[in-house]
Amino acid sequence: MRLRQVSVKNLCLFVALGAMLSMLGVTVLFFARTGSEQVLYAGAALMACALFWLFLLTAAFGKRLSVFADGLCETLDNMINGRADLQESFDKELLFDRISHRLFRLYDILLEAEHKVDSERRELQALVSDISHQVKTPVSNLKMVSDTLLSKEVAPRERQAFLQGIQGQAQKLDFLVQALVKTSRLETGMVRLKKQEGRLFDTLAQAVGGIVYAAEQKGLKVSVDCPQELRLYHDARWTAEALFNLLDNAVKYTPAGGRICVSVKDWELYVRVDVSDTGKGIAESRQAAVFGRFYREEEVHDVQGVGIGLYLAREIVTRQGGYMKLTSAVGEGSTFSVFLPFR
Repeated sequence: MRLRQVSVKNLCLFVALGAMLSMLGVTVLFFARTGSEQVLYAGAALMACALFWLFLLTAAFGKRLSVFADGLCETLDNMINGRADLQESFDKELLFDRISHRLFRLYDILLEAEHKVDSERRELQALVSDISHQVKTPVSNLKMVSDTLLSKEVAPRERQAFLQGIQGQAQKLDFLVQALVKTSRLETGMVRLKKQEGRLFDTLAQAVGGIVYAAEQKGLKVSVDCPQELRLYHDARWTAEALFNLLDNAVKYTPAGGRICVSVKDWELYVRVDVSDTGKGIAESRQAAVFGRFYREEEVHDVQGVGIGLYLAREIVTRQGGYMKLTSAVGEGSTFSVFLPFR
């Protein structure tokens, strides 16, 4: 029989019986050698004392074990009921307290995992709600236009306008899906940014190339000031995506004839990239919110966009060990500053 299968009570009885038999054997051996009755009396007295102390030891151990078991059951019941205000008393010299300490550590880990799951569930619910809200308008427009085209005859010129409207809403849906795919790939870890040494000028040129046509259409002047040989460790593809989002945001919210300036400064530990515009500016009370997913100010809802570009840009910069800063005032334009570490 394995030791772990023996109950504590039977183990104590086994130890007591073994001690009694051992002492009885020693007493008989000494009596056989000496023939003195005093040896028997002394042996009997020793066995009586041993029995007494073994009884006290067994009772005390049983009591202590019972108290520990009751406390452990109470703690487990509280943990099952989800109580978070459990108090722990820990003495590293006591075996029972060491066991209890590990139990509390396990409970803290489980609570942290539960909180993480709840947080992810809330984020998922918010994401689904945001997506449904963003998709609802273009889908409703597509249904309305298609129903109109199917239900009645329209002139060729009107048909062309309806088709252009369908194309615009489809492009909005495509842009939304692409932005969500990029964001989800970053957040779920499907894409890991790979920082390699390279010229920031090339990355910036790739980002600026994406907004040249739109800037020309609005008559915006775009200037870039970046040292051509400046090198740093960064993920060129995703950094270009982040910078493009900042530039695209500047193009959208800068009125015709305005200016967009991109400047790069070489700091000791970071490279600073400023994207400045002459747009309407952002109130200080709203500056923290503009980096939220799907956030858009009420007065710019007529401008094409879904409010995910700044959120995605900050995620990309943060995952490379950098950070972003916004400086803006109403009527004075905005400056989005990107700080990227050299390594």
